[in-house]
Amino acid sequence: MKLVCTQEDLERALNIVSKAITPNTTLPVLNNILLKAENNKLHFASTNLEVAIEFFIPAEVKEEGAITIPAKLLSSYVNLIVDEKLEIKVVEGDTVDISSKSSHTKMKGIKSSEFPVIPKFEKESSFKIERKTLEKAIGQTVFAASTNTSRPVLSGVLFHVEKDEMKVVATDSYRLAEKTIKLKEATELDIECVVPAKTVLELGKILIKAEEETVEVSISKNQVLFVVGDVKLMSRLIEGKFPPYDKVIPKESKTKMEILDEALANVVRRVSLFARENNNSIKISAAEGGKLIISTDETKVGEEKAEMEVKMEGSDNQIALNAQYLLDVLNYIQSDDVVLEIDDKLSPAVVKPVKEKDYVYIIMPLKI
Repeated sequence: MKLVCTQEDLERALNIVSKAITPNTTLPVLNNILLKAENNKLHFASTNLEVAIEFFIPAEVKEEGAITIPAKLLSSYVNLIVDEKLEIKVVEGDTVDISSKSSHTKMKGIKSSEFPVIPKFEKESSFKIERKTLEKAIGQTVFAASTNTSRPVLSGVLFHVEKDEMKVVATDSYRLAEKTIKLKEATELDIECVVPAKTVLELGKILIKAEEETVEVSISKNQVLFVVGDVKLMSRLIEGKFPPYDKVIPKESKTKMEILDEALANVVRRVSLFARENNNSIKISAAEGGKLIISTDETKVGEEKAEMEVKMEGSDNQIALNAQYLLDVLNYIQSDDVVLEIDDKLSPAVVKPVKEKDYVYIIMPLKI
């Protein structure tokens, strides 16, 4: 293998494909990125056996071939090079020689034959979404997925496609986030699939830096493929049925409060300092006349009680919530004003952006 490419292209490619790398000591080749030179393109591939990412850049290919190189070492090295063009070639078996005007290095690689074969994707159905829309939907939901693997289906994000819209849903059974987005084109599809939250997080990082306007999503029996320009991200799907979450979303509430997002977040942060020894439990009380009181019980470090003036509809009410769950949505919702809805102390609290009717977040109550 022998080729010439630019440092800028190489750096961008490595930043993208490195997202599928997770440290693996049992299979050292999984710590490597596969480089394959052919047809004046340098193809890249990485996988952790659950997620695979493929990408390519233009290159002046002098000799076709393939090799795998340690991802961390190669990325760190390329990030520190300022030369415009790099020559990459395989010498002495599995050694990779990288040279430019001002640098010359050799890295030990692993034969490409040891790299896992990325399975060919058998597309069964596909649809398209605007990149920025999907990026926002991921940011507003994936944080609510469970990090506990005892219920695998909750460690994923539900993608439910029906006609001209898709619902993106995540829950850990203590809180739930749902975002409804419009597809670029109406479809006859009715699909439900659960994508690992880790995959969705990496997809979100790719979307943030992408320039393309559209994402194509293809689904097969047990895999999903996201195509963003020249980037292909393929992942396994989580088996199992996502819980019927819509049954726990309150249909009405006795109390509604409209609050400035940042102001509420600051108060909750302050009160939560005293709630850490009390399982992050904070009391939220709404009083007629537009007064919101957020407080904690006395703990070893003290107690706190804060008052806010809010726009309020309905009657007096009270509920206890996990402070961190409330802070999470206030940090990720990307809204100036939010609506906090309470029905009673035993029903979930609802948080919605004032200007977005397609998003809902619920938090299960704690004992008062």
